[in-house]
Amino acid sequence: MPGGRLTDEDRQHIAAGLADGLGYAEIGRRLGRPASTIMREVTRNGGPDDYGADRAHEATRHRARRHKQAQPPAPPIPDSGHGRDPQAVHDFAESFTDLLVQQGLPRMEARVLAVLYVTDSGALTAADLVQRLRVSPASISHAVAFLEQQGMLKRERVPGARRERYVIDDEMWLPSLLASLQMNDALVAASQRGAEILGATTPAGARFESSAELLILVTEAFRQVMERWQQILAARSAQHPGTLTTRDELTH
Repeated sequence: MPGGRLTDEDRQHIAAGLADGLGYAEIGRRLGRPASTIMREVTRNGGPDDYGADRAHEATRHRARRHKQAQPPAPPIPDSGHGRDPQAVHDFAESFTDLLVQQGLPRMEARVLAVLYVTDSGALTAADLVQRLRVSPASISHAVAFLEQQGMLKRERVPGARRERYVIDDEMWLPSLLASLQMNDALVAASQRGAEILGATTPAGARFESSAELLILVTEAFRQVMERWQQILAARSAQHPGTLTTRDELTH
């Protein structure tokens, strides 16, 4: 998947795709971008009926200049005594943020997730996040609420204080993967039902039957990966008792 921001050429392709009546998913497929990226680009620049490539490109440049002027540079992430280059860590967090955005995560949520992920403790208070990201407390609150809803972080009380801190799970990708597996199971059932209703010997029914076969293979591979991950965690736990626990969800 191409990295970086949309280019002027990308926007010309988006405008042409909209003019041809293509959907966001198809335009994204042709550009090698997530459909969510195309949708946000179009929505913030006039919508599908009023999108102009040149105007969108200029508006994006203007927003970038304004954002750069309004936001002082964020301080480098503290070294934590490990001898790291703080600026290198900061630059990596920025690139990791861009990657998360390309995968469809909103930018503020991606920034919060990235800064937590590169923090050794994996836990920061709202005040910590405000200071490191140079954004308002309200922005942090909205981002945290979204990430918590997605199961990508959790809240906990700071020992001996009334403040809360936000903690990232070392296995934060598992809820997303498990949700994808559940959705895949639902698609298998729907495809099988479609083949049954339409008739597997008809073109439409055969299409659903073929989809079900592919999705079943994906599900089987998914479950094998989960089983292998359980084995890896169990081996680590045996080598270092008490340092790693298998998530309960993996057993269901």
